Amino acid sequence: MTPPPLVTARRRTLRAIALFEAAKGLAALAAVVGLLDVLRHNNLHHLALALLWRFHLDPQTHYPALLLHYADLLSVINLRTLAPLAIGYISLRLLESYGLWKEKAWAEWLGALSGALYLPLEAGHLLHRATLTNAAVLLANLAVVGFLALQLWQRRNAKKV
Repeated sequence: MTPPPLVTARRRTLRAIALFEAAKGLAALAAVVGLLDVLRHNNLHHLALALLWRFHLDPQTHYPALLLHYADLLSVINLRTLAPLAIGYISLRLLESYGLWKEKAWAEWLGALSGALYLPLEAGHLLHRATLTNAAVLLANLAVVGFLALQLWQRRNAKKV
């Protein structure tokens, strides 16, 4: 017997969100591993300068100067602070992904709350710099938070019946 279409659509949507959360966690893992490798083996300032010279960019102009500035900031990151934060973020994303895939209520709560935390930041960013990409990010996050909140509301109402 096949499940009703709404159950199938709900499951597909939850799994799509779960895959997206897993992708964010894995992307963060790749970024941290790459950053740690660069910080461990190279002087980031020298690496940024080599990149600028390779593309014949003047380090005194605005954007190349910004690149050097942020390379210097990254060079002084305390890895003992970065590592636990990164592990926490990655673990949270992967745990949320697992829970959403298994259709767990705690994962819906986690996804709705963690997504809702970003909404004011994304709205402020959109107001500061209105672009199609910023609007799409805000709308996508609103859709995810709204869907997960709806699932929690329906789950709550199903228990009352």
